[in-house]
Amino acid sequence: MAKDKETPVKRKITKKVFLTVLVITSPVWGLALALYLTSIGAFGELPSIEQIANPETKLATEIITEDNEVLGTFFYENRTPAIYEEISPNLINALVATEDERFFSHSGIDARALARAISGLGSKGGGSTLTQQLAKMQFNDPARNIIERIGQKLGEWIIAVQLERMFTKEEIIALYLNQFDFLYQAVGINSAARVYFNKKPIDLKIEEAAVLVAMAKNPSLYNPRKYPEQSKQRRDQVFVQMVKNGFLTEEIKDSLKELPVQLEFRPQSHNAGLAPYFREYLRGYMKGWIKEYEKRTGNDLNLYTGGLKIYTTINAEMQRNAEEAVQEHMSNLQRIFDIIKEDRKYGPFYFDDDPAGNVRKIVDQAMRRTQRYRGLKKRGVSKDSINEVFNTPIPMTVFSWEGDIDTTMSPRDSIMYYKGIYQVGMMSMEPQTGFVKAWVGGNDYQYFKYDHVKQGKRQVGSTFKPFVYASAIIEKNYSPCMQVPNAKICIEKGEYGLIEDWCPSNSDGKYGGTKSLKHALANSMNTVTTFLMKQIGPRPVIKLARKMGITGDIPEVPSIALGTVDLSVFEMVGSYTAFANKGRYVQPIMITRIEDKNGVVLEEFTPETHQVMGEKEAYAILKLLMGVTEDGTGQRLRHNYGEKFYRNKAVTGYPYAFTNEIAGKTGTTQNNSDAWFMGAVPNLITGVWTGCEDRAAHFGGGFGTYYGQGATSALPIWGVYMKKNYSNPKLEISMEPFERPKGTLDIDVDCIPSSFDYPGEGDAFNDEF
Repeated sequence: MAKDKETPVKRKITKKVFLTVLVITSPVWGLALALYLTSIGAFGELPSIEQIANPETKLATEIITEDNEVLGTFFYENRTPAIYEEISPNLINALVATEDERFFSHSGIDARALARAISGLGSKGGGSTLTQQLAKMQFNDPARNIIERIGQKLGEWIIAVQLERMFTKEEIIALYLNQFDFLYQAVGINSAARVYFNKKPIDLKIEEAAVLVAMAKNPSLYNPRKYPEQSKQRRDQVFVQMVKNGFLTEEIKDSLKELPVQLEFRPQSHNAGLAPYFREYLRGYMKGWIKEYEKRTGNDLNLYTGGLKIYTTINAEMQRNAEEAVQEHMSNLQRIFDIIKEDRKYGPFYFDDDPAGNVRKIVDQAMRRTQRYRGLKKRGVSKDSINEVFNTPIPMTVFSWEGDIDTTMSPRDSIMYYKGIYQVGMMSMEPQTGFVKAWVGGNDYQYFKYDHVKQGKRQVGSTFKPFVYASAIIEKNYSPCMQVPNAKICIEKGEYGLIEDWCPSNSDGKYGGTKSLKHALANSMNTVTTFLMKQIGPRPVIKLARKMGITGDIPEVPSIALGTVDLSVFEMVGSYTAFANKGRYVQPIMITRIEDKNGVVLEEFTPETHQVMGEKEAYAILKLLMGVTEDGTGQRLRHNYGEKFYRNKAVTGYPYAFTNEIAGKTGTTQNNSDAWFMGAVPNLITGVWTGCEDRAAHFGGGFGTYYGQGATSALPIWGVYMKKNYSNPKLEISMEPFERPKGTLDIDVDCIPSSFDYPGEGDAFNDEF
């Protein structure tokens, strides 16, 4: 039978079917073609497989305390990665329920969600999976037009599929959360948890996790800091999604919705946060260290993008205790200072001659150092015009211990205002290891950038006297119990280059009888210190100070005995380690090790240490210093002094009542310009300095003189700080006695006070230059 020929009708039907199928399937073929063109770069270059596997991120360098807190970061982008196991299940559940319900079942593209998004033109929700959103983050630059955006969208699909092939679902979640920008320099979940809630990601509660997940839809619109109500509405919707997906019950959801959005907002800034002065010192140190490391190894490092980990000796709780102690005392001290200087014509300043001219000179010099002045000068603005700028009131925010003050004043008046602010420097370290535990370089780093721990050098007053006593004990084998005449002693002109006799007086003007070295140091008696200097001369004192880590300039003159030298808190605290550490000096150390982003140790650090005196001599000095807190200028640490009043206002009390052995020394310089306290227990030495920026600004006159001395201006910070430390036994701050050397001591240290050795009422608080 002959084969039927294809009729025109059949050919027409076949063609129609073919065209119909072609039309119906054309979107699929078109999409396939578009995906192919995208994959070969027709719409722009896609990230490579290697880039996807190892996304280029700018990782912040972390500063880590000895108790494993992140003290701060150095960054361009404040990003530190977290692995899946370090992220709270609350956060993961909230994220999946809200952003990608079928995340654990799809392969990068959710067909159902995509179809829903297309059919509703976006009104029924987006179609992007978490994996696609992560892929979108690979495109750093926003699309310039719809064609480019379509190309990017196709690229996201391709990258999403590749991501799903290369990573586990858990790894994709971690990658997503590490990439997301939560605003306020909080890039990634580690930073976000710290900035918004001061927590690690693993510790986030359900309501906290929901706030961060709410930001995934639109971080600006649902910013909990700026728009708390909108943030709460979106957070509550996250709860609804968690119920829908079986992560919460209706009852729990209803109770959670009643909670307000509660933040512990701590924006990451180089000016804010814990220990900003220490962090700024560390930044400078690390720049030098990186330069030396690169030169030594040939490997490049970047402090801001390299993801380094710097392990420090700072103890986070002790640092908080130190900052709180400074806040509590300095706010009160400033209040008293403000009261006392109310009646002064020249504010905080004291000048014997030409006070108006001297004050004008100080303010003019400060004005010329400002950025505003330098900028105007550089632009060629005339002197008269610059003066007009500095004398014209403008809105500004100024520092106060009660919080920032928004006010209107001239730049010149603001300079005068800040000249009347009392400043502080404080450092605390462990004498056996050299580990620096706390570092407070000033009142507030946002307003006062100058670090009074390491940068600042001020006259140390009587805190230098132990160097003289130690030199005398070493050189002459003197005993702390040795009796010395309480009489004016002179070192005659011609000796050590003196152009006239040097005959220091006791601050109370009282002389007669004899005093033990222990009593004399306890009450800062200048006559006895001068006697010792006359016996040994300044050279042995300087030599000993150098061995004890003092690097500042010390002239070879007798007056150094009374603390005329300018030294830093850092040097002074470091030097006292020799007394508390059995005669062995230990250099202060702030870093234990530095690791790269992969945990490879780049360097470990140990302090320099050397013996500077015998154990018995060191113990003899400790006994001298213990006398300061037993019956000398620091004895208030042993008591509960009641409130004192000024102009019928309660100003302060001293509720310390320590019973353990404390070695200490107060120091006050001429006119109360500088006030010091050095305090030590067996495993912690702390130094405190207070004073105004200019030495001519200080307490003075009657009751003011009392408040300007080291025992009142600096010592209370030590007392409050130690009270806080002792309240937490986990810190293991010793309350034990100092360890006594074994065997028979060659030096008599157990003094029996003579009738001349008991301080009078005035002596107990008397500590002068």
